[in-house]
Formats: sequence, C-alpha cells, structure tokens
Amino acid sequence: MRTFFTIGAFSALLSVALGAFGAHGLQLPERYADTYQTAAEYHMAHSLALLIVGLAGDRVSKKRLAVWAGRLFILGIVLFSGSLYVLSITEIGVLGAITPLGGAAFLAGWALLGVSVYKP
Repeated sequence: MRTFFTIGAFSALLSVALGAFGAHGLQLPERYADTYQTAAEYHMAHSLALLIVGLAGDRVSKKRLAVWAGRLFILGIVLFSGSLYVLSITEIGVLGAITPLGGAAFLAGWALLGVSVYKP
C-alpha cells in the first residue's frame, strides 16, 4: 500500500505542476483551456484517491479489491486526464474517444474501494 501512497503523492505533485503550467504557461483557446482544467481537477482528485488507498488499504476487509481500486485510479488518471491534457495541447479531437475509458476506470475504482471496506 505504500506504493499507492507514493504514486498518489507524486501524481498530486504532477497535477499541481501541470495545472499551474496550464494556467500560466500555455496559451490555449478557451474551449481547450477548460478541457485542460478538467484534466487537472480529475488528476488531483484521483491522486488523492490513491493516497486514500495507500492509507486505508491495509485496514480494509478485502485488500485485493483495494489494490485493484488503486490500479484503476492510476489507469483512469492516464487515460482520462492524460487524453485531455494531450487533446488540449494538440487539438487532436480523436483523443476524446479515449477519455470515457478513463472515466469508466475511475467509476470502477470507486466501486471497488467502496466494496473493499464492506463486511457482510
């Protein structure tokens, strides 16, 4: 679980850096600036989710599900936020087709994290 905490911390750092770069260093059209901001917001939210997995993962009743939740959060960050970052900078619209896969990974991660703490 330390690995998820470590990845979460560095992912949060990267989210802040990319968010600041988008706000102050990039000259994006408004449409793409909003998309870039969305990427940074979801990136940070799910970096924090990784920190939760790292902190709580050893205390849950179903540790394997917590591990999979962490993996799905990482996948979601790469697919969702990553595709939106690249889409915003390159304006290659087809990259938007990847974004929902990342969103699905986020949803599945949250579901697994919730189930991992459930004790019947």
